[in-house]
Amino acid sequence: MWCIPPEQNSAFVACMEDILDVYQRPYDENCPVICMDEKPYQLLGEVRTPILAKPGSPLKIDNEYKRNGTCSIFMFAEPLGGWRYVNARERRTKIDWAEEIKTLLTVHYPDVPKIILVMDNLNTHTISSLYEAFPAQEARELAKRLEIHYTPKHGSWLNIAEVELSFISRQCLDKRIDILEVLNGKIHAWAKNRNTQQKGIDWQFTTEDARIKLKHLYPIICNV
Repeated sequence: MWCIPPEQNSAFVACMEDILDVYQRPYDENCPVICMDEKPYQLLGEVRTPILAKPGSPLKIDNEYKRNGTCSIFMFAEPLGGWRYVNARERRTKIDWAEEIKTLLTVHYPDVPKIILVMDNLNTHTISSLYEAFPAQEARELAKRLEIHYTPKHGSWLNIAEVELSFISRQCLDKRIDILEVLNGKIHAWAKNRNTQQKGIDWQFTTEDARIKLKHLYPIICNV
């Protein structure tokens, strides 16, 4: 259940329609739409070695566990291209975000003139983060290749990368993982397998749908 404070309705609607219009753009390999999101992940180790399953006896895992700290999982997804990139870092600072953006632009899309980047308005998700991580000239060159569209507050469901995070949580992160390197090995393998299968996301919710189904969020215009 999510709700929008009445005074924020117009801002929510404006951002929502902007994102929905982006999702309706035709596929352009020279200007792909990339959705980005991140989630915290707690590294947990076993206190006692699990007892493996055998005929007539299921896997037994002790409820007690040990904490090995937290990390942040960064997810990038190109819905129309059926591609995603995921990586875990020890932190979720401005520098971490900037370095992931540089990897996106220089490793995965080195020849693309511009990327349309959809993400939430987190305090680290700003062009200024690039300038804190890299020399000004490099930061500017990276920034010029980004066209950023922010999802509205209370509207994380509009970010397709959140859908991918839901998939990876169910398919890859359902067991305890205690070491960052092990976590990255698992999520990189998951992304490679999913990319090989070319699993894309067919987004169906449009601006026209929003004006009908979310009509209560739209300001009422009174003609005086």
